[in-house]
Amino acid sequence: MPGQDEDLVDIDPYDPGDGSLPVFRWKQAGRKNLATRRQLREMGLRPGGQEPVARIECRGGTRFAWLYRIDQAVPKIPMTLAKEAALDRAMAARQTCPSCGRRYFHCLPLRTLGSCLECHDGTPAAPNSYVAPPPAHRLAA
Repeated sequence: MPGQDEDLVDIDPYDPGDGSLPVFRWKQAGRKNLATRRQLREMGLRPGGQEPVARIECRGGTRFAWLYRIDQAVPKIPMTLAKEAALDRAMAARQTCPSCGRRYFHCLPLRTLGSCLECHDGTPAAPNSYVAPPPAHRLAA
């Protein structure tokens, strides 16, 4: 019957009604089918384009995280070999010293120092904190 659905209103139980999102304090959100992005990631889920439905605050409101509905979350997209290779190249650019060619297991301060600490000021690096650069090609042919 046309017009019957016109008087129905879609109400979000998490929306306070004034257009703002509800704000929960630390550990007060309870188990209301809500989770942060990190919690969703631990469950193997992602928000999937949904808007946040609430906010959780800590440290007196100076830090906050968005809360999403778990029932509307979708599974994570699996990592492909191409994505993994691209991520490794990006991390190699941040972890490799341009002076000595060593790839460290942590990101280097390339913006401020421009190299690793050993190349910058001679501070010795622990041998287990980097991978030695590949040997140079020395064949005549």
